[in-house]
Amino acid sequence: MNQAILKSHLRSRPRSIGIAAISIGLALSVSPSWGQNVIDADADGILVAMTNHLKSLQAFTVDYDTDHEIVDLAGQKLQYSASGSVQASRGDGFHMTRKGPFADVELTFDGKVISVHGKGMNVYAQLDSPGASIDEAVEEFRVSTGLDVAGADFLVTDPYAVLTEGVTSGRLVGDAFVGGVECDQLAFRNDAVDWQIWISKGDQKLPVKYVVTTKWVTGAPQYSLRFSNWKAGEVDAELFSFKPPANAKKLERIDSDEVGELVLEGSK
Repeated sequence: MNQAILKSHLRSRPRSIGIAAISIGLALSVSPSWGQNVIDADADGILVAMTNHLKSLQAFTVDYDTDHEIVDLAGQKLQYSASGSVQASRGDGFHMTRKGPFADVELTFDGKVISVHGKGMNVYAQLDSPGASIDEAVEEFRVSTGLDVAGADFLVTDPYAVLTEGVTSGRLVGDAFVGGVECDQLAFRNDAVDWQIWISKGDQKLPVKYVVTTKWVTGAPQYSLRFSNWKAGEVDAELFSFKPPANAKKLERIDSDEVGELVLEGSK
């Protein structure tokens, strides 16, 4: 597959509920009363409990696996898989990794500067965040690069508002098991995508699996995300400060083409 298609793959993750996994913290003003009109009470209660629990986690770590489907020029659906981890503190910043067939990348934010490092080529780029919050940092990265951060919908200050923005219906599907974890399965729709989320049962409700289906693209490609090893507690803030490795080359500017090349070439 050529690089043009791969770049499209990297930039084309369906924007779940009107926002990319990286696009966080815009003026999202969906009120709970509006959301409850289109989301059934059982589903809304579970989603509210999960998002409230996420908001209560001031510092945490989590591992993830992601599958991203594309439809190539011949009409064949292909699925690309990657894995990574997130260490985040709402007051200090974050450190994220992603490793897959076309990426070996780390993304850091120290409250001021966003840094992306392609380990394969030992190349990095940086840009200033307009604010100190995770919301502002990931939105700036998305706008500047056109690329997404896995799971960013769940890192925001108000994940309920982000997830339910534009929702036209939501319901509880039923019980399920994901990776041996008993979950509630919820299904939602908006004008552009259908999405499902599996939320662990129990007192500490957490997202376990998340699937977004782009309805109006040929082949209805899906983006799926699976979380594991959620751990709440202090995170070493030194992880958020990027220190360029020896002989690392810094890109003079950061834009979608340069960062796309960094990601694409990073694993070669």
